[in-house]
Amino acid sequence: MTLIKSISGIRGTIGGKAGDNLTPVDVVKFSAAFGTWLKKKKGTTKVVIGRDARLSGEMVNALVVSTLQGLGIDVVDLGLSTTPTVEIAVPIEKAAGGIILTASHNPAQWNALKLLNDKGEFISGKDGEEVLRIAEQEEFDFAPVTKLGKYEKNDTYLQKHVDQILALPLVDVEAIRARGFKVVVDAVNSSGGIAVPMLLKALGVSVKELYCEPTGHFPHNPEPLPENLTDISREIKKGKYDFGIVVDPDVDRLALINEDGTPFGEEYTLVAVADYVLNAGKKKKGNTVSNLSSTRALRDVTEKAGGEYFAAAVGEVNVVTMMKESNAVIGGEGNGGVIYPELHYGRDALVGIALFLSLLAKRNISVSRLRASYPNYIISKNKIELTPDINVDQVLEAVKAKYQKQPINLIDGVKIEFDKEWVHLRKSNTEPIIRIYAESDMEIKADNLAKKIISDIKEIISEKSLT
Repeated sequence: MTLIKSISGIRGTIGGKAGDNLTPVDVVKFSAAFGTWLKKKKGTTKVVIGRDARLSGEMVNALVVSTLQGLGIDVVDLGLSTTPTVEIAVPIEKAAGGIILTASHNPAQWNALKLLNDKGEFISGKDGEEVLRIAEQEEFDFAPVTKLGKYEKNDTYLQKHVDQILALPLVDVEAIRARGFKVVVDAVNSSGGIAVPMLLKALGVSVKELYCEPTGHFPHNPEPLPENLTDISREIKKGKYDFGIVVDPDVDRLALINEDGTPFGEEYTLVAVADYVLNAGKKKKGNTVSNLSSTRALRDVTEKAGGEYFAAAVGEVNVVTMMKESNAVIGGEGNGGVIYPELHYGRDALVGIALFLSLLAKRNISVSRLRASYPNYIISKNKIELTPDINVDQVLEAVKAKYQKQPINLIDGVKIEFDKEWVHLRKSNTEPIIRIYAESDMEIKADNLAKKIISDIKEIISEKSLT
C-alpha cells in the first residue's frame, strides 16, 4: 500500500494506516493544506471540485468538501466530472483554485487529489512545495461556526464543456455530421461514460457504448494501453465501425483503435490532432510542444507544416509552461494527452476527439490509412536498477560525456539524439533507478539502442567508483 506526496498533489491507495496510505486523515490534512495556501494567497476563496467514478470517490469527496468548508471556503461541487471539465470550470466560476479527485489511470484501489490554480491549471512546483510544507507543519486555522464555507452542487459543466468544444472554429460540426461516423467507446465505467457519448451524440456520431456505466467497477486495467484494450478491439472486429475511442477514468488521455481492431498508437493521438491543427488553413506557421519522452513524429509533422517543435521536461505543468513560452498552437504528451490552448491549457480527451473527427471528416480516409501516412517510430521503454550506493547523477554525467559529440538535451535527465533516433535517460526521485526510453523506426533497433546505453552504464559503473 502506498502514499505519494508530490508537488502536484497527493496520491495513494485507500485504507490502512494514516501516513502510509490515503486514509481519511491524509485526505483532510492535505485538503486543509491546500485550502490554507489558497486563503493566504487569495484571501476569501472559492474552490471547484469534481471527481471520477472510482469507488472511493464519494467518501473522498465528502471529506474534501467538509474540510474546505471548515476553513471558511465556498465549494462548487461538479460531482461526476472530468479533469479537463474542472479545469474549464475554475476560471468561469472565478474560483481561487480547483481539486480533481482522481487517480487518473491507476487501478481502483487508488485515489488522489490533483490541485489547480485560479487559471484551472496545475499548480507550479514552487506552489506545490509550499502546500506540502503547510501540510507537514499542520499550519491550519479553521473558521468559526458563523463563517463556514457555503456548498453548491453544479452538474451543468459537462454540457458547458461540450458546448465550448462545438463552438471551436476548427471543430467542423457539419462535416462530422455529414460523415455519419459509427464508433465504439470504452470509458472504463468512469465519468467518461457520461462525457464522451454526450459529445459524440452532439456531433451526430453513432455510439456503441462499452463500459460506459459510471459505477467505478473498472472492467480492466484503466490505463489505455493496447494490452488492456482487447474487449474493444474484439468488438470493432465484429461490426462495421469507423474506429474506437478509449479514455482513462478522468478523461485526460485519449487512445484510438483502427477500424480493423488494431491500435492507432497512443503516441500518435497527439501527432494526428497536431497534423490537423497545423494544416487547417491558418496562414501563420504554428509551433508544437511535447515532452522529451514522446515520439519524434510530432517534430516531423510540425516541421513539414513549417512550424517549430519544442521539447519540454516530462510532466504536464512543464509542457504547458513551454507551450506558453513558444506560443504553441497545440501540444501535449505521448500518453494520449492533447493540450489545445484555444480551449484551455490542460490535457483534454474530449477536445482531442472533436479535432480528430474533424480531421477524418475532411480527409475522408480510414483511420488505418491516416495512421500509415505518418512517420512510423517505435519507443522501447526500459529501466536499470542500481545499488543504493551508486551516485546516479555521476552516472548520467558520464553518459553525457561519452556522447558529447551528439546533440544532447539536459532539461530533464539526459536525452541524446542520433539522427532520427534518440534515447532519454531519467533518474527516479525515490529509487536508484534510471529509466531509459529509446526510439527508432523499428522495434529491434529501438531495443538495441536501449541495450547499448544500458551496456554503457554498466561499463561506466565497473570502471569508476560512482558512490
